[in-house]
Amino acid sequence: MRIVIAEDEPLLREGLAPPLRAEGFDVVATANGPGAFLAAVDEHRPDVAIVDVRMPPSHTDEGIVAAVEARRRQPDLAVLVLSAYVEQAFATDLLAHGSARLGYLLKERVGRVEEFLAALHRVVGGGTAVDPEVIGQLLARSQPDSTLASLSPRELEVLALMAEGLGNATIAEKLFITESAVHKHIRGIFAKLGLAPEDRTDRRVAAVLCYLESPR
Repeated sequence: MRIVIAEDEPLLREGLAPPLRAEGFDVVATANGPGAFLAAVDEHRPDVAIVDVRMPPSHTDEGIVAAVEARRRQPDLAVLVLSAYVEQAFATDLLAHGSARLGYLLKERVGRVEEFLAALHRVVGGGTAVDPEVIGQLLARSQPDSTLASLSPRELEVLALMAEGLGNATIAEKLFITESAVHKHIRGIFAKLGLAPEDRTDRRVAAVLCYLESPR
């Protein structure tokens, strides 16, 4: 499994490589900016990329822009974006371009190696991984007039875990309920958000986007 790392902080960039290699990943290139990252993607055709949100020259959204461009050039590329802070717009921008094989984690999660690697494997496997801290802060800022006001507390819990990229079995385990109960709550979420079964969009992704884009 070939991987490219794009991170302008040398300690983090080099510190990521050993645990990734120990997990069986082949770190084929590292980059300290968006241009070098895209060149590495073109040259090595990696399976997955880890990309810092803020990179030179302006240290604003270069990482997100580069990640979107890398996916345009290589649509099957799995991308895990790292950010030092909770930045809602970047999370929603990333998901708006399609959620499969995409992740958004806070950098502090890298130090929790098992959680970081679990999220990376989820993304590589075709899933989505959004940092629990991002979801928690957004949920804490939710307002009564939000689009999500019609959801019950349990439905909000289920939706928050869906936004992390967790499957139904894992959600059931975390909430200590049955998997059939999770299915029931998800059906309720879809109904209350007006996501009909015949919609062409992925209703799970649409629900998560609604959650992330809801007024705070």
